[in-house]
Amino acid sequence: MSDEAYRAVFLRVHPTGKMVLSLTTSPDGHEPQYAQIVAEQLGVPALDVKVVAQDTDRFGVGHGYNTSPSSGIEAAITSVAAKIRDKAQLLAGAALETSPEKLAWLNGAWAEGDGSDPQKVRTIESIALYAHGTGALPPGVEGGLDAQTVYRD
Repeated sequence: MSDEAYRAVFLRVHPTGKMVLSLTTSPDGHEPQYAQIVAEQLGVPALDVKVVAQDTDRFGVGHGYNTSPSSGIEAAITSVAAKIRDKAQLLAGAALETSPEKLAWLNGAWAEGDGSDPQKVRTIESIALYAHGTGALPPGVEGGLDAQTVYRD
């Protein structure tokens, strides 16, 4: 049964821009690598990403999650980071009062144009603060900047 159970990763970006990557899996020694994946995907320092393996505070105990190390975890982390980046694009569009489709991803920031005008750039850190209540949210978008990916190997 445990080989058939799901696994999950949850990424929360705090208003400060610091992040917590919660895993259902047990520690496997690759936690620094997992932080680096998030850092590369979102353009932040790896030291700003705390990895919490077997996070029972987030996922609880006895919910059928598989806690054994997983070969699919890196893909799941990439997926959850992409969800954060996608939501950040919507929020950056609202913050910049422009269409999100007009924004370009520039390694940790959404920018209108080429990114040379700092008034038209929103970093992940500034978007996280915006998402936690400093700006108006686009219709249908919830506050906060977090995402989850549930997967099975």
